[in-house]
Amino acid sequence: GCNVVIASRKFDRLKAAAEELNNTFSSMSPAKVTPIQCNIRKEDEVEALVKSTLSLHGKIDFLVNNGGGQFLSFSKSISAKGWNAVIDTNLTGTFYCCKAVYNAWMHEHGGVIVNITAAVRNGVPGISHSAAARAAVHNLTKTLALEWAHSGVRINSIAPGMVFSETAVANYGESGIKMWLKTIPAVPAKRSAVPEEISPVVCFLLSPAASYITGITMAVDGGLSLNGRILDLPDHDRWPSLPEGKNSEMFKKLIAGTFKPSL
Repeated sequence: GCNVVIASRKFDRLKAAAEELNNTFSSMSPAKVTPIQCNIRKEDEVEALVKSTLSLHGKIDFLVNNGGGQFLSFSKSISAKGWNAVIDTNLTGTFYCCKAVYNAWMHEHGGVIVNITAAVRNGVPGISHSAAARAAVHNLTKTLALEWAHSGVRINSIAPGMVFSETAVANYGESGIKMWLKTIPAVPAKRSAVPEEISPVVCFLLSPAASYITGITMAVDGGLSLNGRILDLPDHDRWPSLPEGKNSEMFKKLIAGTFKPSL
């Protein structure tokens, strides 16, 4: 039932996403999705985003920080430019968004924040820049939960494991499919998640059902963080099947070897 503002750098994709969401849910809810262009690496753009949202809706009940990304590279080959780009997006951008929303609205009115990070507690070779940034967000979440509790603000993080979508795989080019297939055997669930398995956790943490939860990082990773890519686990097919939808069909094609990703 919430009106939602979505933001990213590339407005064409953003606008298309908003139109798709509005068309999908128009028959179920009068709530609308509005796209606003914003580069979260730039504090002035984040502050403008918050100001525009308040002008549009008059309040901000919830903030979900889902902006992020990385590229595959072993640490010895990461340039200063590449390192800073990932840190600025995953860590600094998250901080800018939290700070701007808190100062503009939640300081006086309270609210709930959810940060989307990644399951990185055991280290992730090949993305040290992102793993470091995500781990920093976990601690930032704890710190802000303490600092802002007096304002009635709850803030938690969600640490997904491998989450399959067509664009997620395509983002890594030719190595994307190999990376997904290589990781699946190490997951106790013996499959990837899809976005439809992360969004309900976001909704839970935003909802009154989570009113006594703050400062935590909730892993949604099919048990991957417990295994840590060390143990050999027996294969099985006893995990609950994927939620029905486009992503599930695409994932089945990935397993069958017929998947061709595109952005």
